Amino acid sequence: MIFSLDVRRARKGDCLLLHFGTKQEPGLIMIDGGPRSVYAPHLKPRLMEIREARKIKKNDPLPIDVLMVSHVDDDHIQGILDFTREEIANVEAHKPRLLNVFSLWHNSFDDIIGGQPAELTAKVNATFKTEASTGAVELSDEKVESVEDIFIDQNPGGNDAADAEVVGSSLKVLASIAQGFRLRRDADRLGYGRNAEFGGKLIAAPQGKAPTRIANSLDVTVIGPMLEEIEALHKDHQKWLEDLKKQGKTPEEALAAYVDKSVPNLSSIVVLVEVDKRRMLLTGDARGDKILKGLQLAGKLDKDDGTKIEVDLLKVPHHGSSNNLDKDFFERIIAKHYVFSGDGEHGNPERESLEMLLKARKDGDYQIHLTYPLKEIDQLREEDWNKERNKQIARKKKSGKGTVREEWSAQDHGLLALFDANPQFKGKLRIVDKKKPHIIDLGDPLAASWPALAN
Repeated sequence: MIFSLDVRRARKGDCLLLHFGTKQEPGLIMIDGGPRSVYAPHLKPRLMEIREARKIKKNDPLPIDVLMVSHVDDDHIQGILDFTREEIANVEAHKPRLLNVFSLWHNSFDDIIGGQPAELTAKVNATFKTEASTGAVELSDEKVESVEDIFIDQNPGGNDAADAEVVGSSLKVLASIAQGFRLRRDADRLGYGRNAEFGGKLIAAPQGKAPTRIANSLDVTVIGPMLEEIEALHKDHQKWLEDLKKQGKTPEEALAAYVDKSVPNLSSIVVLVEVDKRRMLLTGDARGDKILKGLQLAGKLDKDDGTKIEVDLLKVPHHGSSNNLDKDFFERIIAKHYVFSGDGEHGNPERESLEMLLKARKDGDYQIHLTYPLKEIDQLREEDWNKERNKQIARKKKSGKGTVREEWSAQDHGLLALFDANPQFKGKLRIVDKKKPHIIDLGDPLAASWPALAN
């Protein structure tokens, strides 16, 4: 049985293809499409290669069992929107479709909050510029910093860097509300069944639910978001709306009041995919502690803090952001393959996350997969580090509050230095090549059925 993850370069985002089944009855799941400039150069050519390798007739579409958008923000959804826009143009021009999507898995933001997000959208649009043709929201640094300053003032005594990331992650979700609506409209237009395996409703993890079977081959257990926490967010959203009516807040103040760690976490679909006792844990941008709790809820991990779960592959959450992980995450989820998807923008993958992995697994038998070379990642990480440091300096100068991170040091903060200082750790490293496929085979090798897909 084939069970392979096809990892694509996706800049700061995620873009994955999960191959399963047999040569005679192949299956394919498409997971996220990255931000702009990912679909055309990285995803579409790969889909064309798969069509050609399978010898699909010229005018026949490539079957996709599930198209999963694991998270609602731009670095997961925009590449999918680029695809659906192109697909709709094909339909209108009476041209053949590229794909035949049987089911779209996607939780839109109104599903998550349990109502229409009109007030939220209004505050986002009043704070940030929107692109007229697409409705995409431009998160300008100046306005983001304004919301960050308000949030940090409202939550004194915290970690400024972590607070800034919470604000940034939440604003990315809120800024993508319109993209989620557009995806839903596009899916309806193209005839995709949305969350069909879940009765067309929100994909969530209630306690004790049996796995969902895909194409008579895969068992998929939803680990997150958890239903009880979504219900709690519904109440928080209603309270925010009530407070909004009582208080004359500026749009920035209203957004700062809404920001919470639960917003980006509950927007992520987390699934455990199993075939013949082999397992992948695909995590979106969820928080590590919530992933552990979801595994407990699903009966995959005991509540005892010392228990562990072994998987063959772990897609590390939120592009390897350390703010999404606690030190026990890598101690309790043991994998043979760790996939970090990110190019260094927003600082991800972070060195602290890889240090956690090194401390937890030491010289064990595992591999680390990065989507870009260390030097390229460090270059963007340094730019992000200096940008955040300058923001902290300005905040300190303006209000006298907050902390300022130290100056960037390649030796102390770079990924390259970390791996160079730990040769055995470096020996586990695998980099996604921009010119070659990057396949992680957990079952029968994909190349055994289609040699062209591995070259």
